[in-house]
This record gives sequence, C-alpha cells and structure tokens, in this order.
Amino acid sequence: MADSWYLSFDLSTQTLKALVINDDLVVIKECVVNFDKDLPEFDTHGGVHQNDLEATCPVLLWVKAVDVILSKLSQDNFEFCQVKGVSGTGQQHGSVYWKRGANNVLRSLNETQTIAEQLQNQFTVKDSPIWMDSSTGSECMNLEKAIGGPEKLAKITGSRAYERFTGNQISKIYKKNEKSYNQCERISLVSSFVASLFIGDYAPIDFSDGSGMNLLNIVDKKWDSVLAEACAPGLPDKLGTPVASNTNIGKISQYMIKRYGFASNCTVTAFTGDNPSSLAGMRLHKGDVAVSLGTSDTLIFWLEEPRPSLIGHVFVNPVNENSYMALLCYKNGSLTREKIKDLSVKGSWEDFNKALQNTPPGNNGNIGVYFIDQEIIPNARGIYRWNSDDKVVDSFSPDTEVRAMIEGQFIAKKIHAEKLGFHLDQNSRILATGGASKNPEILQILCDVFCCSVYAITDTANSACLGGNYRAKHALSTNAFFDETVQNAAPYCLVASPNKDSQKIYGELCQRYAKLECLLK
Repeated sequence: MADSWYLSFDLSTQTLKALVINDDLVVIKECVVNFDKDLPEFDTHGGVHQNDLEATCPVLLWVKAVDVILSKLSQDNFEFCQVKGVSGTGQQHGSVYWKRGANNVLRSLNETQTIAEQLQNQFTVKDSPIWMDSSTGSECMNLEKAIGGPEKLAKITGSRAYERFTGNQISKIYKKNEKSYNQCERISLVSSFVASLFIGDYAPIDFSDGSGMNLLNIVDKKWDSVLAEACAPGLPDKLGTPVASNTNIGKISQYMIKRYGFASNCTVTAFTGDNPSSLAGMRLHKGDVAVSLGTSDTLIFWLEEPRPSLIGHVFVNPVNENSYMALLCYKNGSLTREKIKDLSVKGSWEDFNKALQNTPPGNNGNIGVYFIDQEIIPNARGIYRWNSDDKVVDSFSPDTEVRAMIEGQFIAKKIHAEKLGFHLDQNSRILATGGASKNPEILQILCDVFCCSVYAITDTANSACLGGNYRAKHALSTNAFFDETVQNAAPYCLVASPNKDSQKIYGELCQRYAKLECLLK
C-alpha cells in the first residue's frame, strides 16, 4: 500500500511555503515561492506595499503564488495522488473581500486555466490590509467605546482593540469605501482564503484565527452582534459561520483533481493563523511555553481557562476547541540584544557571553529595562536602571549591563505570562526557538528565570507550516487527542536545566521588577 502524505501551505508575509510529511511525520518535500523574487510584477517589498501607516498586499499575488507553487510541485513530478489530507496556515489579521458572485466562479474553475486568470476580477478590494497595518486608531477607539471599554472587549474577544485586528480593518473599509463593502459577498481571513482555493468554495473561518479579529466571542465561539454592528452592517453574514480548527471542511476541488491529479478522497482541514499553527507545529502540551527569540520575542502557551487582560492575546486553542492559547509579543528582541552588545562589549558575542558568565544569577540585585524601540508590553520606551535598593542609577558596568538586559527581558516575559494565567508544573517545558536560542548562555538565564528546563526545537523555520501537516493528519486519524497523533515526531533536545537556587533568586527579583515596571512611561 502506498504511503499516505499530508500537504500543508503557509502563506506568510513574504513567502508561500508548501511542506509534505508522510505517515511517520517525516518531511519529504518542501517548496517555496518568494513574493518579491518570484512575482516581481506586483512590486512588493518584503511582500508588502507600505504607505505611511497602511500596509497591504495584492490579493491576486496570493492567488498567483498558489498557482506557482502547485506548478513547481507538478514540474518536480510530485505525486499529488498520494496526498490524503491538506491544511495550512496564513498570516494572522489579513483579510480578503470576495465580490458578489465570486463563489460561483470558485465552484466552476476551468482546469485548463490558472486560478489567477479566473479570479482576477472577483475581489472588491484589490489590496488586502495585513497585520503590519496600523492605520485604524480611530476604529479601535470606536469599537472599545461601543462595547463599554477595553477591558470588556478583551473579556469577550481575548484582546483589547488592536489596529491590525480584522474587525477594525473591516470598519475602516466600510467607512472609506462603502461601495466596495456593499459589493462584497464574503470576507475571508488569509487562512480561510487559501483554504477556499483548495475546496473550490468559501471556506469557513476557524475559531483560533477568528480569535484575532476583535469580533469572536471566544467562549461561545460566535460573532458578537454588538461588535459586528459597530464595525459594519450585515457583517456576520459576510463572515459566515466559524468552525473548530480541526474541522474537515470538504474534499479537494474538482479543479485540483483534474489539473494536478489529487485523489478524489483527499480531505481539506480548516486552515488557521500562523501563531496558532505554531502551537500545533511545536507540539505544545499544557504547562509548556514556546519562547521565540527573534527580531521580536514571542511567547505562546496553553490555557485551560481564558484570562484575558489588556496585555497580550487569548485565542481559542487550535488543537482543542475547549481550551485556549495565549500569545505575548515584545518588540525589543534580538535587535535590542545586539544594540546592548554593541554598546557594552564592542559588538563581540564572545565577550557578551563572557559577561554573562562573569556575573552571578540575580546580578547582585541590579535590574534593568531596555526598550530601544517603543514596547508593546508595557507601552513604554527608554533604558531604565535600578540598583539593589531600587534606586535609579545612570549606568552599570559593561558586564552588569549585559546581564541586566537579558534577565530583564525574561523576567518581564514570566510576570506577564503569569498575569494571563500561565503556571509551571512538574512536566512543564520551555521550547526555545529563534536566532538567540542558539546561545547557551542566554538559554541558561531563560531556564533559571522560569525555573524550568529548556529544550531546543530543531525545525524552527517550519513550525507554523508543520502545524498544518500535523492538524491534517490528526483530523483524519482515529486518535482522539492531538498528542497521540504527533507522539512519534522527532524528540526535542534538552539544552538547559535550572540551577539550584534559581527559584529563590528570581522569585524575589520578579516581585521587584513587577513593581518597578509600573513606574515606566
């Protein structure tokens, strides 16, 4: 019997990636389309059209990217007939506006033509707003006012109003271009839009990606009528009914069968957002926390009960609709680490690590906050230093500066995660990803601050896409639990264990840091 394959697509800001795994969860095929390089006719830079606060991407670029990646696979003699399940992910918060009648075109695509040729006139908004857009400040204020304040909005939707969130983007389009909104038959997220191309029908928005819209009640999993009405009239009908992220939303379309040779019984599982998909791709358990140390630093962790606040986000869990996931994002990540390295140790990572080795855990009570860029959590900017008596000081020694910056970054993450409901238990793990996760000295401090073992993830670049592969397999398996489906995936590697006195040292430091952070402006 031929091996069954599971195909996943990841439409990110700059690329569309395809990844194939077999029944043993081994990656057997990878293919990438780079928007700037492979589709130069759209003149994007980093996959984006940027105009002051506005950030968009041509929706036809995304359609054409799907054509190109499928053509690349076909030219490589990829055996589409062995694909049993398809799923995937898309950049969160982006939105696509289908013209009235577009679904009839989707359902009757002609396999002798590309999808882009047939859908080029089927969108009322040609350039889709994406997550980088920050032009909806007034819409955010209006939405919070309509529901009774940011706290109430966060309680309902998992987040206070954010400029990139889809509800506020829809509201802006309705205000600025009411005709385009009224001509729109269906609004998709990027994830459900890509899924639509594979089932030949409007694909539903899933609970998890839908949680990033400021529209979905994350408890009853329905569009909130007050919020929807505050954004635009008749909005729930244009969004359709949301579904659980593990829903099989249909069979592969006749277009895909005839043009590329997919098997007629190939099933498509709901696509979701890139952050939720990363939770699946990293195989997070309850009690785990994924820490990505990149240009921006992010934390993702599993929650049994939602505890939304004015910081961070709470989404419906993509692998268990009765649970939740929390997301925290910090602007001051690797670029800030590099800046302090340049200022303190003349740009040498070797000397940076020596500074961490030469200073004790807890840094003799010295605490620092390093927000080179305007930070999100909290909303502040600047460099702040306190000595062991909580007195403001103007400077630290170079070694103390380096440790204060790293400890401050991880202490902030820990206290904010706990505010959202994160708690460690004896089975907890930190799954470290991103560029700085290659630095053992940094990982040791992460380990000591959280007082939790740190494990390395080898395939960090593909975690979101792998999440689609794993969810496609899980949706078609007899395993009741997602963990059972992915239990044979490659194990993580233990890279750091907490030192003996870390809990006492950093427990006290966290309490002090939390009080001092409240003073920031």
